[in-house]
Amino acid sequence: MSDNASAGAGSSAPFELHYFPPDPDLAEMVSSFYCARINMPRFDEYERADRPQFRFLTVADGEYVFADGHRTSVCRANIIGPTSGRVRAISNGPTQIFGFGMLPAGWAALMGADAEKLTDRAIDAADLFGDWVNEVASRFHDAASDAERLVIGNNFVREVLKRGEPAPMWFIRTVDRWLTETASPHVPDLVAATGMSIRSVERMTKHFYGLSPRMLARKYRAVRAAAALARGEDLESAHLGDAFYDQSHLIREIKRFAGATPGQLATPTLYTEATTRGRKQLAGKVSPIVSDT
Repeated sequence: MSDNASAGAGSSAPFELHYFPPDPDLAEMVSSFYCARINMPRFDEYERADRPQFRFLTVADGEYVFADGHRTSVCRANIIGPTSGRVRAISNGPTQIFGFGMLPAGWAALMGADAEKLTDRAIDAADLFGDWVNEVASRFHDAASDAERLVIGNNFVREVLKRGEPAPMWFIRTVDRWLTETASPHVPDLVAATGMSIRSVERMTKHFYGLSPRMLARKYRAVRAAAALARGEDLESAHLGDAFYDQSHLIREIKRFAGATPGQLATPTLYTEATTRGRKQLAGKVSPIVSDT
């Protein structure tokens, strides 16, 4: 198992991040697992618009500030819904995080009919599962290594994400192809690919992805471009040269969904650099919709 991090485990680096692919039987439910260590008096960074997350923290003292200004205090076990814009993540002291991103099938299995209601929101996972989920948080805290945490994480996912009804994978695969095959996806193309009405497509994308097709296309176009710029690539080589109308459109969209301007991404923060590099190093192990964004 290889670690994707800004420093080795056990170091005193201000921020460390390790990404791991899920076990093969969970590949359609989990985007990736990750272990993060914050070793600073205060962490205050913008996270890009993202898919839903399940996060365990050893010390819960901080908050999430969503794009619409809504604020939620962090808990030991957090469920964060899909986000439509940048999210400010704050930790008021050192902590360790073990988490995983949820793909649409996993999100629907976890939340059922309430999936779209948590867009740009977060809740205490104990409110959904009871106090036993905080016992799982303690197991992550007490684990001797990231490898041990990964075993706990995969088993936890099997417990909580396989209770729900199976998701319509044909629809999710169709949407994922639509999002990744062109630089700027168009909604009529998705409607044609599914053979469904626009109303049905909108209802299903909101349920499984938390956003309308139009907003979903904007989100992934922007975060793909932001990830490429943070990796030091130009948009032409990343096949995104025609994705934006002009420079002002590019700046506006990337700032909204990634929390930084293209100029700022040219010299990314330690957090942004570690996140971008870590996801890219998962290429070939996870879906391109994960590793390329």
